Amino acid sequence: MTGAMTSSRRRRRMRGESGAWRGGDKFERILKEPEGRSTGTDTMSCFTCIKVLMILFNLAIFLAGGTLLGVGIWVSVDSGSFLKVFGVLPHGVASQLVNVGYFLIAIGLLLLILGFLGCCGAQKESKCLLLTFFSIVLIIFIAEIAGAVVVLVYSPVIESILSSVLVPVLQKDFGRDEQVTRIWNATMTELNCCGVNGYGDFNNSAFVSSNNGHYPRPCCDSGAACTQQTADASHVKGCFRQILDLIKSKAAIVGGVAAGICALELAAMIVSMYLYCRLDKGGSIH
Repeated sequence: MTGAMTSSRRRRRMRGESGAWRGGDKFERILKEPEGRSTGTDTMSCFTCIKVLMILFNLAIFLAGGTLLGVGIWVSVDSGSFLKVFGVLPHGVASQLVNVGYFLIAIGLLLLILGFLGCCGAQKESKCLLLTFFSIVLIIFIAEIAGAVVVLVYSPVIESILSSVLVPVLQKDFGRDEQVTRIWNATMTELNCCGVNGYGDFNNSAFVSSNNGHYPRPCCDSGAACTQQTADASHVKGCFRQILDLIKSKAAIVGGVAAGICALELAAMIVSMYLYCRLDKGGSIH
């Protein structure tokens, strides 16, 4: 009888310990579950923040592209009203602004495409659009770096190429073609330069032949008649060299703007590739 009571007590004690152990397991699971859910919530919040930033950034690019496209079309189609708006500017500057219409259209279209790809790629979680956006920005970034290196290192080569292209135009069309004459007069007046390389670009030109050996007024820095002797004594630089000197004098501003643009491009590439990799792992940005 005593043995039976002892056995019964042992079984009750074991059931109590087993229940306590199971209760401890449940308590540990309860403690761990909120931590796991908190980590997942933080991760999803990070994804959402990156997605929203990507959408807003590319929406700004899209709107900027639309603005540039509209201005470019306005300049190209209705240059007269554009010049009236900028009538307070010198005629040469206004004329130069009119001639950048097609450039503005090209830049505007590129920004529209980039903004659309980035915004829709993030919103729709499209790997194809995100990869296309990344590829275009990467190509632009590489082209900018390559262009800067070429301009800084191979400027004499660029000068010779420009000379072979532009000098024949100066000699043939300056003074005859109204648009060519207006553009070059505005450029030489605003930059205080003469031709591509100097006054020698006008030697034996149609302009000099039809003006009794006189050179364009910007080629001389005196009030006397701009003859070859006067132009030679004036030492007015060519426009290509003057533009390089202007860039060097504004090196801090140019460098700051270039660094800012490169930083934005790098940030856009990093974010787009991050979203692409998360999607590639089967994740979601929602």
